[in-house]
Amino acid sequence: MPRPFQLFNLPPQFDLDPAELEQTYRRLAARFHPDNTATASAFEQKQAVMMAAAVNEAYRLLSQPLERAVLLLQAQGIQADSEERTAFDPEFLMQQMEWREELADARAESSTERLAALDKRVAAEEAQLLSKLSAAFQAANYAQAAEIVPQGRFLAKLRQEIRAAL
Repeated sequence: MPRPFQLFNLPPQFDLDPAELEQTYRRLAARFHPDNTATASAFEQKQAVMMAAAVNEAYRLLSQPLERAVLLLQAQGIQADSEERTAFDPEFLMQQMEWREELADARAESSTERLAALDKRVAAEEAQLLSKLSAAFQAANYAQAAEIVPQGRFLAKLRQEIRAAL
């Protein structure tokens, strides 16, 4: 079982309850906050800092669906972010090229309306992709999940660029 799931005492699965994840994070963050060891030995203070960092990193990984997927695939011996997974189907590539052109045009025009509309379309595609990822994990189809992760990374990067332009 991947370490972040262990730390949060959660089952190693793609679909997690965000409220439970948040609640566990807050409890662990409070428990391991370095201020709690202000009067403790230097060793105990260092351990608290290291645990607080581990809790924060585990939460970052578990709260982001693509990072969570990568953890689960790693547990299966699959590297979802490897170079060999950069080949996309032509339809996906064409859509990405169209969206990149639209992003460039909207930036050139400084059109927040076009940027917001593009973000909405890409967000819908991203949601659909995450739904497919969830289904792949539920079916234990790790090969399919590994093919979806790079597409999700592409969409997340595009959305980040759109938000930066807004």
